[in-house]
Amino acid sequence: MLSSQTNAIDQEKLSVRLAELLDLSRQLGDASRSLCILGEGNTSAAIDDACLAVKASGSVLGSLSESDLTVCERAPLTDALANRNLTDAEMKELLQSVKCDPKAKKPSIETIFHAWLLTLPGVEYVGHTHSLDANKVLCSPRARDFAERRLFPDEVVFCGAASVFVPYTDPGLPLAREIRDRVKSFIQHQGYTPKLILLQNHGIIAMGPTPDSVMACTLMADKAAAIFSGAAAMGGPNFLTPQHVERIATRPDEHERQKHLNT
Repeated sequence: MLSSQTNAIDQEKLSVRLAELLDLSRQLGDASRSLCILGEGNTSAAIDDACLAVKASGSVLGSLSESDLTVCERAPLTDALANRNLTDAEMKELLQSVKCDPKAKKPSIETIFHAWLLTLPGVEYVGHTHSLDANKVLCSPRARDFAERRLFPDEVVFCGAASVFVPYTDPGLPLAREIRDRVKSFIQHQGYTPKLILLQNHGIIAMGPTPDSVMACTLMADKAAAIFSGAAAMGGPNFLTPQHVERIATRPDEHERQKHLNT
């Protein structure tokens, strides 16, 4: 256990969250799934209103250990989004200063966007991966189509009726700000928290109330991308109509299935 964490943290909840985050991370990093290799991707979980746990910089999702998770204060990270003059050196210092245990490893450079996403309603876990099939689409001119339209019912059920599309942005604070702005705009226009964020020329972010919801969204986005690529090679994707998407998104039986699958 991270025995030197602040006494204010509920140690029982911390233990459960870290165990769940480790399991999610290792599943996302399973090499057979082609979602991440080497040090790609990062994950996080809300511990309480004041703290989050996030993958440490340079660690490997597929073989993550508890020492590769760093518990951080949330407020300084979200506050940093308002500082447009933060230098790379100051950003590095910030990531060191928010650690609840000074001896813990430095958190991922993407910790700021994790901290902000975990403030959204219904978001307790976040998984960011560099899915091979998703990046085939996200590195193509059809990326926005893939984000905003749907091909089959289960894509709607587990990834939402639409996704947030974020044009390529420098990782770190600039990307965190762009994600924040694009997600806010999505919520304003759609009226709900998205499940999936697609980063052009980069990767995907899945988020939800449980590790299972993040895993389901990630796997379904990966499958959808493979289908999209195949359809594009055979004359072009045949998208569901907005009416079909709306019907699937509001079906009571689909909501019941989500509950049974813990998503």
